[in-house]
Amino acid sequence: MPAPTIPVVRQWHRGGVSTTNSSHWGAFRVAPDGSVTPRPGDPDPSPLLGNIQGAQRHRSRVAHPAVRRRSAGRGYDSYEQVSWDLALDLVAEALQGTRERHGDNAIFAGSYGWGSAGRFHHAQSQLHRFLALGGGYTRSRNTYSLGASEVVLPHIVGRRGAARVLSQGTDWPVVAGHADLIVAFGGLRAATTAVTPGGRATHDFASHVASARGRIVSISPLRDDLPSARGEWLAIRPGTDVALMFALAHQIAADGRADLAFLERFTVGGDRFLDSVRERTPAWASAICGVPEEAIVGLARRMTAGRTFITVSWSLQRAPSGEQPIWAGLALAAVLGQIGLPGGGFGHGYGSTGNTGGGKLPYGLPGFPQVPNPVTDFIPVAKISDLLLRPGEEFEYDGGHYTYPDVKLVYWAGGNPFHHHQDLTRLRRAFQRPETVIVQEPFWTATARHADIVLPVTTTLERDDFGVSHGDTHLIAMKASAEPYGSARDEYDIFADLAARLGYAEAFTQGRSSQEWLRHLYDRWRAEPKKPFGEFWAAGEMELPGRRDDTVLFADFREGKPLDTPSGRIELYSATVAGFGYPECPGYPVFAPGPRARAYGEMVLICNQPATRLHSQLDMGGFSQAAKRSGREPVRMHPGDAADRGIADGDVVRIQNERGSVLAGVALSDDVLPGVAQLSTGAWFDPSAPEVATCVHGNPNALTEDAGTSRLAQGCTGQVTSVLITRFGGPLPPVRAYDPPLEDS
Repeated sequence: MPAPTIPVVRQWHRGGVSTTNSSHWGAFRVAPDGSVTPRPGDPDPSPLLGNIQGAQRHRSRVAHPAVRRRSAGRGYDSYEQVSWDLALDLVAEALQGTRERHGDNAIFAGSYGWGSAGRFHHAQSQLHRFLALGGGYTRSRNTYSLGASEVVLPHIVGRRGAARVLSQGTDWPVVAGHADLIVAFGGLRAATTAVTPGGRATHDFASHVASARGRIVSISPLRDDLPSARGEWLAIRPGTDVALMFALAHQIAADGRADLAFLERFTVGGDRFLDSVRERTPAWASAICGVPEEAIVGLARRMTAGRTFITVSWSLQRAPSGEQPIWAGLALAAVLGQIGLPGGGFGHGYGSTGNTGGGKLPYGLPGFPQVPNPVTDFIPVAKISDLLLRPGEEFEYDGGHYTYPDVKLVYWAGGNPFHHHQDLTRLRRAFQRPETVIVQEPFWTATARHADIVLPVTTTLERDDFGVSHGDTHLIAMKASAEPYGSARDEYDIFADLAARLGYAEAFTQGRSSQEWLRHLYDRWRAEPKKPFGEFWAAGEMELPGRRDDTVLFADFREGKPLDTPSGRIELYSATVAGFGYPECPGYPVFAPGPRARAYGEMVLICNQPATRLHSQLDMGGFSQAAKRSGREPVRMHPGDAADRGIADGDVVRIQNERGSVLAGVALSDDVLPGVAQLSTGAWFDPSAPEVATCVHGNPNALTEDAGTSRLAQGCTGQVTSVLITRFGGPLPPVRAYDPPLEDS
């Protein structure tokens, strides 16, 4: 009998048949009328699903290939629609010409990979395979989400240990069932647990928190970073968590409750750390972080009274000296001596993503095969502006000295740096410099508006794929339920046509269509036992075999298996890092004050992840739009701060600093610590009225500083900045972020 194939059905109405699909924020079903409902069986589906239907045919979709009308500059020009043949000829000519004139490292592959939850139609994998086979490309290293952690953790717990901290951790059922106290630096933000790279079929964070036997202490400037009524909010000034960690360690040691035997056996530098916090008293920390001295003393004593789990949010390392909260949090857990015990020890990212502590699969995930990149040049991911503006200059990173290559062509797919990068005015200058910028996108994002050639790609509703994430419960069949918008094409087909023009189509495709690749990837996937492919596709999902949720991080280390650090132990002092000679990151945990109000009237602005969308994705969707104020992104302020400035709920304000300005709509809330404002990232960058503001829509990265965490990691520091906020009384400019920049529009 011939093998079953995937039916290619691409109309929006499917004759009364619903289809399964998935997103980074969860699996769902599409009804024949195009309405989207959560996957049956998901106990806590994400409201972000409410963005999908309205975005599918939104006016901001890129309908046809387009070429920039070169007059005013990238980001300022209109576009002319052209044929696919002409667009692909132009792209192939630019790639080949750049390689011949400037070398392979003059091409930068800018993809951040969030474009689709699908395992095959994964923009980063597609782009990297295509460019590597063509001769190579300059790449980025690490992520905006975890740039500091990904570099510092291997020095503390080894590369394998760091991978376990970042990708798994202790499973939630173990934490919930054994921890007497959960101390969450940066909180446990429920909204961000809806999101998981590759999707999440079963959202179970809320049930784990509800079943937790112990109390939760959320240490954050935001009350609603606390997910449970059984928890406690310990309000702290932004950027001062390390001071609190030091004071807690000081008090534990002063009470004679530090586990000296654990420090001696399992760490390097434990004695040095205790010496370093000898003068870091609760009174000292209270003056810095605003937490009452008696609350610090009380928390330290509660932490030693039972099994305590310490977790540090991803958000804390997206700030200047972002390496330090990770190092200090691990040191505090080591002082307690409970690392490797059920319900005790250290975690990183609980409340930051859905798969932290979310179960473990005994096999990897399917994915589009990659090939070695012949080019060795790279940048830390958050140095894109430096790469483009400073060719030939040197930068330091993780003990090494490197040089920025002279990039002439930028090829971006599956990402939007004008969402996640800092100091957007500087980024706009940087994007003027390359000879060619090529962007593949479903939507007219700000990044697409800074391209020379824009190629329209399909969305997940317009192509077949399958989705799954680490520790997930099900593999989801992502079935096409809509015709491609305009002449949009799958990225795989675009790259296959380009590879044919450049002479390596067979190497890229291996003779397979998209449909054949899906079956091939499924058949060679090591998940066993699994259904025959046709049976899985017809059912729409498959429960994943062998999943476990009883992991205890570093239990084997506690039982005698060494880490892959130079010492085999947890390195609270790293001679390797100390040898790099970085005063700001000297090889052991240190406290460096974060951004503070420096002038009268200034506030600290927290630029956290949005609760109404994933990053900037589907910002035009209904759920995201419902949260806007006067069409702008909402900024939350404490009522007292607003009253001091003559600001009322619903007013539009101008938020500014030395880097730029934005307009935002005010939402008053006593969930925000006085002196702090909160403006989430992800509003589409709109510089259409520069005489009024750098962004009239409320993108906070018009305000954040483009600087690395330290020379060790060069991570993103976009979580916090200092600003002035004033009531805006002038005529409100329209938001034009979603209007296609076509010459006839």
